[in-house]
Amino acid sequence: MWWGIGWALVALVGVFSLMPKPPEVPGDPGNWSGHLMAYGALGAWFARLLLQGRERLRAALLLIGMGVLMEVLQGLSGYRTFDLLDMFANTCGVLLGMLAAPPRLPSGLPMLERWLLRLGF
Repeated sequence: MWWGIGWALVALVGVFSLMPKPPEVPGDPGNWSGHLMAYGALGAWFARLLLQGRERLRAALLLIGMGVLMEVLQGLSGYRTFDLLDMFANTCGVLLGMLAAPPRLPSGLPMLERWLLRLGF
């Protein structure tokens, strides 16, 4: 289930990255906080699932690559723009998310799993 949620988050970030008018964070004209939050959530999510250093490094590199790919596709779309600063924000988000994951901060997934089981999911 946790992997499915992670892949759904990847798909959601992909959709928001390629839609003509994505939602923006109010008061953030460059939408840097949106990039940091989206890619930070991805980095933190997959770091909670991958506990080994090599696995985390591979996931970080793949997510950073996804951020680069999304920017290239935006530039090719004709209705969005290619922006190196957005790539930088995506990369920072992934790295911050990875740094915020266990063991530095506790994982809420076991607690969430117990709660969902009690609800019958």
